[in-house]
Amino acid sequence: MKQKLSMIFAATAWFAVVVQYVLMMENRIAPIGESTVRFFSFFTILTNLLVAVYFSYQAVRGQEKQKTVLDKPGSLTAITVYIAIVGLVYQVVLRQTWEPRGMQRVVDELLHSVTPLLVVVFWYLYEQKSQIQWQGIPKWLLFPLIYLIFILFRGHFSGFYPYPFMDVTELGLQQVLLNAVLLLVVFVTVSVIFVAIGKRLQRREKPFATP
Repeated sequence: MKQKLSMIFAATAWFAVVVQYVLMMENRIAPIGESTVRFFSFFTILTNLLVAVYFSYQAVRGQEKQKTVLDKPGSLTAITVYIAIVGLVYQVVLRQTWEPRGMQRVVDELLHSVTPLLVVVFWYLYEQKSQIQWQGIPKWLLFPLIYLIFILFRGHFSGFYPYPFMDVTELGLQQVLLNAVLLLVVFVTVSVIFVAIGKRLQRREKPFATP
């Protein structure tokens, strides 16, 4: 069951990312190279790619005993935190900023609504909740911190910021840094919530929830 779900979820995530790239290229206002870099500058895209890779790995790994970083307890929780925040920020902050139509709307919902929900369900079913540790939270923050440094550094030279609340040109560096701190608080809060829920559920883990 786990492998079948992984195949379905991987296909969903890859479809959304690839079609979004195609749509962006069709409507690009910059050269292909620059547009491609901008595409991969969105936290939404990077996180959905991470989801796609994770589920692709789970779909093909079978019953191999050799473990990788994606098998370690907490790895799925970290990915779930990232994609949950993608969905949360979009629903609360970004949804009202535009009205996608046609295929763009379908892909938009897949990236920001459907995939986050699927990952949370998978986490509930299959994460090794009894082995999730509070100490893992600081490590989970490395990805968003590196991402923040990247977009601010590149934005300083290119003038492109993927999200309006990170736009130094419009808001100023002080406000953007304040927004970044608020987002960091959100990351920590969501991480704490998932660890707390995991510990609460660990005694009720079902037999099929093991890898």
